[in-house]
Amino acid sequence: MNTAEGTPTRTPATLAQARHALSHGTAVVLPNPAPLTHIVTATTATAVNQAKHRPADQPVALWAHHHDTLDTLTDLWDLAPRHRTTALHLLAEEHLTVLLPVRVPGTLPSWLAPAVKDGWMLLFGARWQPLHPLLDDHPVLYVSSANRTGRPPVADTGEALAMFPPTVPVLHLTDAEPPRPHTGTQVRRATTTVRVTSDGQLHLHRHGAQDHAHGQADDYLRHLNTCYTD
Repeated sequence: MNTAEGTPTRTPATLAQARHALSHGTAVVLPNPAPLTHIVTATTATAVNQAKHRPADQPVALWAHHHDTLDTLTDLWDLAPRHRTTALHLLAEEHLTVLLPVRVPGTLPSWLAPAVKDGWMLLFGARWQPLHPLLDDHPVLYVSSANRTGRPPVADTGEALAMFPPTVPVLHLTDAEPPRPHTGTQVRRATTTVRVTSDGQLHLHRHGAQDHAHGQADDYLRHLNTCYTD
C-alpha cells in the first residue's frame, strides 16, 4: 500500500529473501546496472506473466545465464559454428536480448517451449555479477521487462515497489542505483533485441539501451558486425 505522497510503505527484498522466493516459484523483480531497466524473473513462464498481468501462456525470454543451459541451447540453434560464437558474444558481452533460429522445433526440451515462437528462440543475456549468488541456483529462469502490461519498464526500486504488489518481491542492491544528479541523468531502457538469421546476418528487432547509446541503430549494427562477425 502507498502513502498519500505516493511513496511505497513496504520495504524491498534482500538477496536472501529474493533467493527464497525464486526457489518457491515466486516471480521476483531484479535490478540491472545503468542504462538497463529492471526485469522480472521466475522459474516458470507462468509466474513471470502473472506478475505482469498478462496471459499466462504468453512467450517470454529464457535467461541465458548458466553455462549448462547454454551448452544445451547452442546445439539447438540453426547457425553455423562461427555464427553460434557471434550469438554467444552478443549475449555475454553486449548483454542483448537475442532472437535465434531454431534448428528442429519439434525436438526442443519442454522447458524451452515458453521462449520459442514461430521457429525463433528468445534469449536474455545480461548477467550482472552482484546477482550471481541468486542466478547460480537456477539454470533455467524466464525473464521479461519489469512492467505491467502497457506501462514502461521500471528504472529503480521505488518505481518497482509502486508498480508491483507485495506478492512480487523487489530486490534492492545499492550498487544498482548510485545517487542521481539533478541534471544529465542517464535514461534507463530495456535491452536492445537483435535477430540473428541462419546465415549470420544481424538485424535490429527492438530498440533499447544498447543501440540508443550509439546514437543510431545503424551505427550500433555496424559496431556489432565489426566486433563479432566476419
